[in-house]
Amino acid sequence: MIDPTDLQLIVAVQEGLPIISRPYAYIAEQLDIDEIEVIERLSCLKQQGLIKRLGVIVKHNRLGYRSNAMLVFDIPDALVSEKGRKISLLPFVNLCYLRPRHGEQWPYNLFCMIHGKSRERVLQQIAELIENCTLHSHRHDILFSQRCFKQRGAIYSSQT
Repeated sequence: MIDPTDLQLIVAVQEGLPIISRPYAYIAEQLDIDEIEVIERLSCLKQQGLIKRLGVIVKHNRLGYRSNAMLVFDIPDALVSEKGRKISLLPFVNLCYLRPRHGEQWPYNLFCMIHGKSRERVLQQIAELIENCTLHSHRHDILFSQRCFKQRGAIYSSQT
């Protein structure tokens, strides 16, 4: 059974933190607890796995990044962790993660996302990624976004 204050806290943060200098203090005031308690409770909820993560959702399109590409690779299982670590260190890579393959139709297991202001720049960065991470011999594909979907965080509870 989840603590009622923790449930209120989850509801308070799931739609996003307010864009103010001290968002945790604002939430604490709403819940009638201390700011430090908000931070400690969120930390405990994360450690318990009740909250997967807290992070920023960047709306790249609004910032002028209109060319977004998902780069997918078929990397041998023995190399995928090493290659994934190298890819994720590149400053222009926004996400890098492992996913299961789905047969010959979708043999890719390593995915990374690159956001750029132009298609040409993203293609240059992909070439740099392939060169720097020695991925020439690995099957890959580039999937450019055709539309922007609503971006949001996870919804944990509908209770208020």
